[in-house]
Amino acid sequence: MTFRITRRKAMLLAAGAVALPAAAAPGKTVRLIVPFPAGGTADILPRVVAEKIAGAFPAGIVVENRAGAGGNIGGAEVARSEPDGTTFLVSPPGPIAINQHLYKSLPFDPTKWVPVTVLATVPNVLGVSNKVPARNLQEFIAYVKAHPGKVTFASQGNGSTSHLTAAQFMQLTGTEMVHVPYKGTAPALVDLVAGNVDVFFDNISSSARFHNGGKIKVLAVADQQRSQALPQVPTFAEQGLPAMVAVTFFAMVAPPGTPVEPVTAMYKAVAGVLALPDVRQKFLDQGATPCGWTPEETGKFIHAESEKWAKVIQTANVKLD
Repeated sequence: MTFRITRRKAMLLAAGAVALPAAAAPGKTVRLIVPFPAGGTADILPRVVAEKIAGAFPAGIVVENRAGAGGNIGGAEVARSEPDGTTFLVSPPGPIAINQHLYKSLPFDPTKWVPVTVLATVPNVLGVSNKVPARNLQEFIAYVKAHPGKVTFASQGNGSTSHLTAAQFMQLTGTEMVHVPYKGTAPALVDLVAGNVDVFFDNISSSARFHNGGKIKVLAVADQQRSQALPQVPTFAEQGLPAMVAVTFFAMVAPPGTPVEPVTAMYKAVAGVLALPDVRQKFLDQGATPCGWTPEETGKFIHAESEKWAKVIQTANVKLD
């Protein structure tokens, strides 16, 4: 499912962004809660946006990190916040569309979020160790089928997007690989470069430089089109696997019951700044494609993503306590 914002619409939004968010509760600082640690893409993108829209909020706007439990700690804080248009969750898929299918119980109901917009999407990619004798997707699939249960794939941890993307790949190709979970992207990439693990379905923003440096091979991009970050690398669809689409999205949602006025105002402010050339470039530098979709488009997209990953999780029998 693809949504795009026209350039003319984006420029109009940008022109009016400063005046529109006045629908937020007066006299209160607007909080953007990021449920992951500072420094990563999940933290960088909302900070870029917050800096640009700060002037639209007289009482100020802050980005706060509330990390832990796969995004559930930050999600819970936003869910119990007043639905007055001053608190928003800005997050990758976990607490928005995936965690309800992984955890036995959550301290909030993700189906009750009020969609605001999607800031950006970042495609996942198939990265392999230089020790793997495959030069393209079809050669890799053949290699895995010739070595069932012996090829190892890294992930950022059980239930992470890299884990689920690998599960999706195995389901689509009828292959079997061995899962090696790590505590985050960095250690997984270190072992992929060293050849201690064979495969890593990482997001493009962290793997691209290792591919460009010749330390790993990125064989395919799991998006509907090639990425500007690695324009020379074909998509899965171009190599005969069109169903293999797996992107990490960064969405903004509001607490249950938030009125339409502040939601619309925030959407217009964010979509407007996403049209600015310097903002777009900062996003592209992170391997992220700016979006700025409407609340309605965002809601449909989140629902579709949640249903897709629910099927992958159920088929792979992935569960977290």
